[in-house]
Amino acid sequence: MRPFKQILLSTATGISALLFCAPAASAAGGAGADSFPPYEETFQLVAKQTQGTFVDVDGSGGPSQGDEFVISGDLLRAGVTIGTYSEICTLTRTAPNDEFDLQCSPVLALPLGQITVQGRFTVTAAGPGDINLAITGGTGRYRTAHGSVHAVNVSDTETNLTVHLIR
Repeated sequence: MRPFKQILLSTATGISALLFCAPAASAAGGAGADSFPPYEETFQLVAKQTQGTFVDVDGSGGPSQGDEFVISGDLLRAGVTIGTYSEICTLTRTAPNDEFDLQCSPVLALPLGQITVQGRFTVTAAGPGDINLAITGGTGRYRTAHGSVHAVNVSDTETNLTVHLIR
Protein backbone atom coordinates (compact mmCIF):
# COMPACT_ATOMS: atom_id res chain seq x y z
CA MET A 1 0.00 0.00 0.00
CA ARG A 2 1.35 3.44 -0.90
CA PRO A 3 1.86 5.96 1.94
CA PHE A 4 -0.84 8.60 2.43
CA LYS A 5 1.37 11.57 1.39
CA GLN A 6 2.41 9.80 -1.84
CA ILE A 7 -1.22 9.00 -2.76
CA LEU A 8 -2.30 12.55 -1.91
CA LEU A 9 0.56 14.11 -3.91
CA SER A 10 -0.08 11.91 -6.94
CA THR A 11 -3.80 12.68 -6.80
CA ALA A 12 -3.29 16.43 -6.44
CA THR A 13 -0.85 16.46 -9.35
CA GLY A 14 -3.44 14.75 -11.54
CA ILE A 15 -6.06 17.27 -10.70
CA SER A 16 -3.77 20.18 -11.33
CA ALA A 17 -2.88 18.89 -14.72
CA LEU A 18 -6.50 18.73 -15.73
CA LEU A 19 -7.12 22.32 -14.99
CA PHE A 20 -4.29 24.01 -16.76
CA CYS A 21 -4.36 22.59 -20.20
CA ALA A 22 -5.63 24.76 -22.97
CA PRO A 23 -4.69 24.79 -26.63
CA ALA A 24 -2.00 27.11 -27.88
CA ALA A 25 -4.27 28.33 -30.66
CA SER A 26 -7.79 29.54 -29.89
CA ALA A 27 -10.76 30.73 -31.86
CA ALA A 28 -10.60 34.37 -32.81
CA GLY A 29 -12.32 36.80 -30.48
CA GLY A 30 -12.95 40.48 -30.55
CA ALA A 31 -15.81 42.91 -30.78
CA GLY A 32 -19.08 41.06 -30.91
CA ALA A 33 -17.43 37.69 -30.20
CA ASP A 34 -20.06 36.94 -27.54
CA SER A 35 -22.76 36.80 -30.24
CA PHE A 36 -21.16 33.76 -31.90
CA PRO A 37 -22.25 30.24 -30.94
CA PRO A 38 -20.16 28.49 -28.26
CA TYR A 39 -16.73 27.26 -29.35
CA GLU A 40 -16.08 23.69 -28.21
CA GLU A 41 -12.86 21.66 -28.29
CA THR A 42 -11.18 18.68 -26.63
CA PHE A 43 -7.42 18.50 -26.18
CA GLN A 44 -4.70 16.62 -24.26
CA LEU A 45 -2.20 18.07 -21.78
CA VAL A 46 0.38 16.86 -19.29
CA ALA A 47 0.56 18.45 -15.85
CA LYS A 48 4.06 18.16 -14.38
CA GLN A 49 4.35 19.02 -10.70
CA THR A 50 7.35 21.15 -9.68
CA GLN A 51 6.39 21.98 -6.05
CA GLY A 52 4.15 20.38 -3.44
CA THR A 53 3.48 20.88 0.26
CA PHE A 54 1.29 18.83 2.61
CA VAL A 55 -0.31 20.81 5.48
CA ASP A 56 -1.20 18.46 8.36
CA VAL A 57 -3.66 20.54 10.41
CA ASP A 58 -3.77 18.31 13.49
CA GLY A 59 -0.16 17.09 13.41
CA SER A 60 -1.20 13.41 13.36
CA GLY A 61 0.93 12.50 10.33
CA GLY A 62 -2.05 10.78 8.75
CA PRO A 63 -5.15 11.92 6.92
CA SER A 64 -7.55 14.06 8.91
CA GLN A 65 -10.37 16.40 7.96
CA GLY A 66 -9.04 19.83 6.94
CA ASP A 67 -5.57 18.67 5.84
CA GLU A 68 -4.46 20.45 2.68
CA PHE A 69 -2.14 19.81 -0.21
CA VAL A 70 -0.78 22.81 -2.10
CA ILE A 71 0.88 22.14 -5.46
CA SER A 72 2.09 23.94 -8.55
CA GLY A 73 3.75 22.98 -11.78
CA ASP A 74 4.01 23.28 -15.54
CA LEU A 75 1.45 22.48 -18.23
CA LEU A 76 2.88 20.78 -21.31
CA ARG A 77 1.53 20.13 -24.78
CA ALA A 78 3.60 17.93 -27.08
CA GLY A 79 6.50 18.25 -24.62
CA VAL A 80 6.48 22.07 -24.72
CA THR A 81 5.60 24.15 -21.63
CA ILE A 82 2.54 26.28 -22.48
CA GLY A 83 1.59 27.49 -18.99
CA THR A 84 1.56 26.80 -15.29
CA TYR A 85 -0.96 25.64 -12.72
CA SER A 86 -1.55 26.02 -9.00
CA GLU A 87 -3.97 24.03 -6.87
CA ILE A 88 -5.21 23.61 -3.33
CA CYS A 89 -6.90 20.37 -2.28
CA THR A 90 -8.65 20.02 1.09
CA LEU A 91 -9.35 16.65 2.69
CA THR A 92 -13.09 16.76 3.47
CA ARG A 93 -13.84 13.19 4.65
CA THR A 94 -11.83 10.30 6.04
CA ALA A 95 -12.85 6.66 6.31
CA PRO A 96 -11.20 3.39 7.36
CA ASN A 97 -8.59 1.73 5.13
CA ASP A 98 -6.93 4.98 3.96
CA GLU A 99 -10.00 6.18 2.07
CA PHE A 100 -10.70 9.91 1.91
CA ASP A 101 -12.41 12.60 -0.15
CA LEU A 102 -10.60 15.60 -1.61
CA GLN A 103 -12.14 18.92 -2.71
CA CYS A 104 -9.76 20.58 -5.19
CA SER A 105 -9.65 24.02 -6.81
CA PRO A 106 -6.93 24.34 -9.46
CA VAL A 107 -6.20 27.37 -11.64
CA LEU A 108 -4.51 27.05 -15.03
CA ALA A 109 -2.49 30.09 -16.07
CA LEU A 110 -2.12 30.39 -19.83
CA PRO A 111 -0.81 33.19 -22.07
CA LEU A 112 -4.35 34.35 -22.99
CA GLY A 113 -5.96 34.03 -19.54
CA GLN A 114 -6.74 31.67 -16.69
CA ILE A 115 -9.11 28.70 -16.40
CA THR A 116 -10.62 27.79 -13.03
CA VAL A 117 -11.58 24.21 -12.16
CA GLN A 118 -13.24 22.62 -9.16
CA GLY A 119 -14.47 19.28 -7.92
CA ARG A 120 -14.50 16.49 -5.37
CA PHE A 121 -13.41 12.86 -5.67
CA THR A 122 -12.66 9.83 -3.48
CA VAL A 123 -9.18 8.37 -3.01
CA THR A 124 -8.70 4.77 -1.85
CA ALA A 125 -5.58 2.77 -0.97
CA ALA A 126 -5.39 1.89 -4.70
CA GLY A 127 -5.27 5.58 -5.67
CA PRO A 128 -7.74 8.17 -6.97
CA GLY A 129 -9.10 6.24 -9.94
CA ASP A 130 -10.87 8.42 -12.51
CA ILE A 131 -10.80 12.12 -11.70
CA ASN A 132 -13.46 14.29 -13.34
CA LEU A 133 -13.69 17.98 -12.49
CA ALA A 134 -15.80 20.91 -13.70
CA ILE A 135 -14.41 23.97 -15.48
CA THR A 136 -16.08 26.80 -13.54
CA GLY A 137 -14.89 29.90 -15.39
CA GLY A 138 -11.89 31.93 -16.37
CA THR A 139 -10.37 35.26 -17.32
CA GLY A 140 -9.24 36.85 -20.58
CA ARG A 141 -9.87 34.60 -23.58
CA TYR A 142 -11.44 32.04 -21.21
CA ARG A 143 -13.86 34.42 -19.44
CA THR A 144 -16.88 32.33 -20.52
CA ALA A 145 -15.20 28.93 -20.06
CA HIS A 146 -17.08 25.87 -18.88
CA GLY A 147 -16.77 22.16 -19.53
CA SER A 148 -14.84 19.40 -17.78
CA VAL A 149 -11.39 17.93 -17.19
CA HIS A 150 -10.58 14.21 -16.92
CA ALA A 151 -7.27 13.33 -15.26
CA VAL A 152 -5.24 10.11 -15.16
CA ASN A 153 -2.15 9.99 -12.94
CA VAL A 154 0.78 8.34 -14.73
CA SER A 155 3.36 8.93 -11.96
CA ASP A 156 3.73 10.77 -8.65
CA THR A 157 4.54 13.99 -10.53
CA GLU A 158 2.81 13.70 -13.92
CA THR A 159 -0.85 13.55 -14.91
CA ASN A 160 -2.42 13.19 -18.35
CA LEU A 161 -5.36 15.55 -18.82
CA THR A 162 -8.19 15.49 -21.31
CA VAL A 163 -9.82 18.92 -21.37
CA HIS A 164 -13.30 19.42 -22.82
CA LEU A 165 -13.49 23.22 -23.10
CA ILE A 166 -16.59 25.16 -24.08
CA ARG A 167 -16.41 28.95 -24.41
